[in-house]
Amino acid sequence: MPTDGPVASEYQLLLAALGIDLNTLRNTQSTERKIEAKRTMIEKYRAWVEGAADASAGAQDEIVSTMMVWAIDINDWPLALKLAEYVLLAGINLPERYNRAAATLIAEEIAQVAIDAPGAVPLEVLNAVADLVSDADIFDQVRAKLEKAFGLAFKVRADAFDPTAESAVAGGKPALLAAAIGHLDRAIALHAGCGAKKIKQAMEAELKKLAASPAAPPA
Repeated sequence: MPTDGPVASEYQLLLAALGIDLNTLRNTQSTERKIEAKRTMIEKYRAWVEGAADASAGAQDEIVSTMMVWAIDINDWPLALKLAEYVLLAGINLPERYNRAAATLIAEEIAQVAIDAPGAVPLEVLNAVADLVSDADIFDQVRAKLEKAFGLAFKVRADAFDPTAESAVAGGKPALLAAAIGHLDRAIALHAGCGAKKIKQAMEAELKKLAASPAAPPA
């Protein structure tokens, strides 16, 4: 960042505000309250971080990297993806408190949201994340989490499948379940202890039942 001038002054003011906000979060015990606090706090930094990303400023910026994490925490996917792409392309480091490389954190934290609450992360977001970290050197366990997240997201799509919808995928529910199983197979191959085996078995049983069911008569 610049060391003098109006941009530097604005950055220092925001950095001071961030220090106060981080202290508030450290003194908040409830995870739910922390997330709600971040939802409010992030607004004072939004213009700065979006401007930095739009300008491809490229400087090391603790505000940008922290707001990327907060955007993930509050499930603001447009902002999270915008900042994630910028952080990775610009090589911006995360603050030491996160104890992970940026690509690892992005993949792991978004995957964890998708695993904890299937459907909370749209497939389009998971696809964007996978593209962003495709060439990154991250742990197999983290990639396994991302594959498991894909599997659960496809299962949500399968459960909600409506054959009458204009956007209905070719192959219907069986195709969606097969896609889910494929991702779970990959997750298990990457990390056998990822917790996907029983989920996969349940999906395989459901797929087998669908295959054995008589086809619906034409309308």
